[in-house]
This record gives sequence, structure tokens and C-alpha cells, in this order.
Amino acid sequence: MKIFAPLYQRALHWSRHRRAPALLTGLSFIEAIVFPVPPEVMLAPMSLSQPKRALWFATLSLAGSMVGAVIGYLLGHYAFELLKPLFEAMGMLSGIESGIETIKTKMAESPWAVFWLLVAGGFAPIPMKVFTWASGVVGVPWLPYLAAMAVGRGKRVYLIAIAIKLGGERAERALHRYIEPIGWVATVLLVAAIGYLVFRARQG
Repeated sequence: MKIFAPLYQRALHWSRHRRAPALLTGLSFIEAIVFPVPPEVMLAPMSLSQPKRALWFATLSLAGSMVGAVIGYLLGHYAFELLKPLFEAMGMLSGIESGIETIKTKMAESPWAVFWLLVAGGFAPIPMKVFTWASGVVGVPWLPYLAAMAVGRGKRVYLIAIAIKLGGERAERALHRYIEPIGWVATVLLVAAIGYLVFRARQG
């Protein structure tokens, strides 16, 4: 079953819109909260069409993601219990609850142990929303939380922009060709990592 490729095609269509920078910012914002489309699928073709503005597009994407990360945190902190039925219907509840257990385990070590976990989460293509909500539920301190979101998502979008700027159409074609396996592999690895950490925490 293909999920990522059709969404990629839709985002490619958005990337040609005359208001593509605003759409990219909005997509990055929503993706950090709930939407399943990674913003790179717009960032890559936009960077390819205007290489001199690639880093600016990456900055817009990061800005949208950071605002979304704040909103996701606040919703997790204040509205998670209320929205549990919605998450269950969307198939997101188990992922968020696993994220909560993982972050609790790291919080028992130190807030900055959570930082490294969230950096990894911010770099993965799909699950940023899991960690934004879970961080709010657990109450991760704002400084390590925002720093982790900025580093994790920032290195992701800037690396994409630089790769497209330097690699041109070849890099963009590679992203298009491998978006489906990349999305699934990254998701499976993240789920496996969360499962391992939860298992280890329960064993302890």
C-alpha cells in the first residue's frame, strides 16, 4: 500500500502554487501537530526551481515547524485527555502513548537526556507530532524542548535544501524515487526504538 508517494505528488502540486512559500510554512506548522505529509516534499522542488532561495525556504519551513511544536506541546499539556478518542480514531494514540513512556524514562535521567531523544525525533520524517504532544503531556522543560526541536528539524530541512542546491535535479529525483521506502523505513526504525526503550523501562 502506497501512502507517501501520493502525498508527495500532492505536495509537488502545492510547490508550484504562486503562494508556495506560505503553503510550505503552513504545511510545516500542521505537520508538527497532526498532518502526515513531511514538509520536505514541498521544500525539495521549491529549492530546485529557485536554488538561490533554498536556504530561505528551509528557514520558512523551520519557522512553521517551531510554531507547530509550541502548539503541539500546549495541546498535549492541556488537551490530551480530551482528545484521546480523536487520536484513537486516527490511529495515533498508541504512538503518542509510547512516546510519553519513552520521554518519561528520559526525564527520569535528566531534561537534557530528553534533548537528544527529541533531536532524533525531529530529524525523522514522520513522527515529530508524536514527540510534540508527548513532550507536553510529560511537561518537558521549554529550553531543552525548543532547542531539540530547532536542532532536530533544522538540520533536516537545511540538509535537504543544501543537497538540492548542490545536487540539482539528480538529488530531487532521488528523493522522489525513494520517498516511499525512506518514509516506511524511518517510521519502522522509530517505532522499534520506542518499543525498545519502553521495554527496557518496564524491565527496570
